[in-house]
Amino acid sequence: MLCDICGKSEATVHLTEIINDKVSNLHLCEECAREKGQEMEEHFGLSDLLAGLADFGTTVEPEATLEALKCNSCGFSYLDFKKIGRLGCGDCYDSFKNKIAPLLKRIHGADKHVGKVPLMVGKTVKDTKDLHDLKMKLDKTIQLEEFEEAARLRDKIRELEKKDKKGNDKGNK
Repeated sequence: MLCDICGKSEATVHLTEIINDKVSNLHLCEECAREKGQEMEEHFGLSDLLAGLADFGTTVEPEATLEALKCNSCGFSYLDFKKIGRLGCGDCYDSFKNKIAPLLKRIHGADKHVGKVPLMVGKTVKDTKDLHDLKMKLDKTIQLEEFEEAARLRDKIRELEKKDKKGNDKGNK
């Protein structure tokens, strides 16, 4: 297949653009793809988007200040991050924490990685933690000689263990 732009070279890059719900496919040679990439970067670059978000709602600092803020491990500056939209290494997160924490919170809704747990696994983990917490409370109530509360906790623990055993039996059949 020949390049859609020059029509001379073999197309090795295939792009799909979606603009206003209209899908168009482009088949490009490496040279035309490089030019197209530069053209797209000029119109809308990820680094520009991140830089805009990084400055959103903050006071504008001089470039010299941002250049002086550097990662101790790789020497990457915060200004470099703003220009290319990427960090130099994992330690950059610690070095630029005060600057990128608000940005991460705006993009992801949190400034700490919480990950995802599959629904069934998450329920099992929660049940195990609840059971452990109840057993710890039971030990404390026995030490404090609060026997009525201890009996209630014991019954709750038995109920959870019975429920867990039924769930495991169904899973094994």
